Amino acid sequence: MSRPEIHVTLAPELRLFVNSELRRKRAPVTIDASSSLGHVVESLGVPLTEAGTLLVDGRAVPVSHVPSAGESVEVRAVARPQQVPGAPLRFLLDVHLGTLARRLRLLGVDAAYESEDIGDPALAALSAAERRVLLSRDRGLLRRREIWAGAYVYSDRPDEQLRDVLGRFAPVLAPWTRCTACNGRLADAEKDTVAERLEHGTRRTYDVFAQCTACGRVYWRGAHHARLEAIVEDAVREFGGSAA
Repeated sequence: MSRPEIHVTLAPELRLFVNSELRRKRAPVTIDASSSLGHVVESLGVPLTEAGTLLVDGRAVPVSHVPSAGESVEVRAVARPQQVPGAPLRFLLDVHLGTLARRLRLLGVDAAYESEDIGDPALAALSAAERRVLLSRDRGLLRRREIWAGAYVYSDRPDEQLRDVLGRFAPVLAPWTRCTACNGRLADAEKDTVAERLEHGTRRTYDVFAQCTACGRVYWRGAHHARLEAIVEDAVREFGGSAA
């Protein structure tokens, strides 16, 4: 006896998560009588963090909908910019996204980052406790129910990762206001107050400084500033804000 089937159409952006058969425009998927549509979508390999509106025979349904044989299901991608209700927009990045974390901080975006692998349960718990959007390329991590909110980072290239996150969430940009090392806030600092932290050449060459109010790290417009300024200007030009 054949098992009941539904017919699933995935948004093009979601087809990278599934096998070749499901990458066709419309594919049959076997179901049981009890699993929710959310469970079915995840079983195909698509994290629910990446699924937008779910349509059954053209009608929007919740992830709790239990599909019936013969239904036509369309899984759309998350609408952009994505709204994250109920909390200020803040991020948590896993151990593999250090460069992205530093670039978000460079733009003034609140981006917590674990430089050591603390494990999926701890990351998920931290996302929930601090109400942060968990960014990861680990699909299994994004399937954990306890996370506050999550998003898959589609590229392994930092430039593309940054554009992806900024385009998806549209955070307010405030460049040069966060410590790229610890995510703390920066404040203007007098040269005399930070002199003991500076090499002699730096003290002699530079006069404008900022200091992290959390870890004490000192910043100035050194040799790498032009490269960082280019990152800031590109982001501000495309996604808004002020480069000053």
